[in-house]
Amino acid sequence: MSRIAATFADLKARGRKALIPYVTAGFPYADITPDLMHGMVEAGADIIELGVPFSDPMADGPVIQKAGEKALALGIGTAQVLDMVRAFRVDDARTPVVLMGYANPVERYDLIRGKDAFIRDAAAAGVDGVLVVDYPPEECEEFAGRLRDQGIDLIFLLAPTSTDERMRQVARVAGGYVYYVSLKGVTGAGNLDTDAVERMLPRIRVHVKVPVGVGFGIRDAATAQAIGRVADAVVIGTRLIQLIEAQPHERVVATAADFLRGIRRALDA
Repeated sequence: MSRIAATFADLKARGRKALIPYVTAGFPYADITPDLMHGMVEAGADIIELGVPFSDPMADGPVIQKAGEKALALGIGTAQVLDMVRAFRVDDARTPVVLMGYANPVERYDLIRGKDAFIRDAAAAGVDGVLVVDYPPEECEEFAGRLRDQGIDLIFLLAPTSTDERMRQVARVAGGYVYYVSLKGVTGAGNLDTDAVERMLPRIRVHVKVPVGVGFGIRDAATAQAIGRVADAVVIGTRLIQLIEAQPHERVVATAADFLRGIRRALDA
C-alpha cells in the first residue's frame, strides 16, 4: 500500500477528510519550502502538493503563475524541488508528498539525466505521487506503470466537462486519488458551486475507485467544510499562495499554519 493509500485508509477509519494544501516550491523564498511543509503538517495537513515551477503553466491562474515565475527567478527547478522533498523527509517519513506540474520539466529532466531519471530520483527523494497536468491518461499507461514500480502514484485531474469515457480512462491508470477541478477555467477563477460539486461526485465514483479530492475555488473554512461533506479531500492552493506571498521570511510558516488550522477545524467539525 502506498503512503497516499495508507493515509486515506487511516482517515476513513477515523471519519476524517484529507486536507491537501498546495504551495509552489521555492516560493516566496528559495529556502522556505521544507520548513513550510513541516509547518503545514503540524497545522493539520494530511498530504502536501508541491508545485514544480514552470514557465508556461497553462492550468494555473495569475496568482500561482506569479509564484512560479518568482521561484524560477530564484533558481528553482525540478532538481531543487527534489532536494526540498529530500530535506523534508529527514524529519517526516509519514506525510505523502505529491509533485504537481507539467510535462516539459519532467521530460527535460530525463533528457539531461537519462531515461527514467525523474522517476528514479523522485522515488529516492521520497515523492509519493505525481500529477502532470498535460499528460492525458490514454497516453501514459506505460509512465504510470513505471511510477508504480517505484511506489509512486500517478494522479489525474477531472473537470466539470469530463465525459464518462474520460473518467473510465482515468480510472484505468490513476493511483492515490483523483483531483476534481470544481470550476471551469484556471486556478483561483470564479466562485465555487458546492451543489454542482455534490452532483458531480457520484458520477465520478461510478468509474473511479480511488478517493476524490476537490480543489479550485476553495478559499476559506466555510467552503472547505461544505466540500468536505461530499469529497474525500479538500485541496487549497491559490488562497494559501496569496496569504504568504507578501510575508517576511520569518512569518511565512506561521501565516500558512494559522490559515490551515482554521480549515482543519472546519473539516473536523
